[in-house]
Amino acid sequence: MECLGCRIANGVEPGLHIVYENEYITCVLDIDPFNEGHTLILPKKHYWDVDEMDAETAHAVMDASQKLSALLKRLYQPDGIRIIADGGKFNDLTHYHMHVLPRYEGDGLQWGEPLHPDGAGERLEGTRLRMVEALA
Repeated sequence: MECLGCRIANGVEPGLHIVYENEYITCVLDIDPFNEGHTLILPKKHYWDVDEMDAETAHAVMDASQKLSALLKRLYQPDGIRIIADGGKFNDLTHYHMHVLPRYEGDGLQWGEPLHPDGAGERLEGTRLRMVEALA
């Protein structure tokens, strides 16, 4: 297995802190957590982006995010939970993974604003129509 994400998801990488797994996914503590309990959900099969996943794996990822969210709320009483996954060139692991992390007011994590806004907020109705037509 050449892919680091595949090695993590399949328990091959040493020193993993696995908190949950099933036949489709593995949930492991992030080695550089933003906050205590920051967990990654990785499919055991190799996928780059969410749209490549089969339905069973996608459901397993979402089910795990619900389990982890409830667990983190119970254990750490955070002010909120962030669930995020970056795709394409922003997927630094080159293997799909979802972050589930507890958030606290004043923890310094930010959403961020675009460096070069493109006025998308002024085109919402056109964007909606384009997307609805493409889905039809």
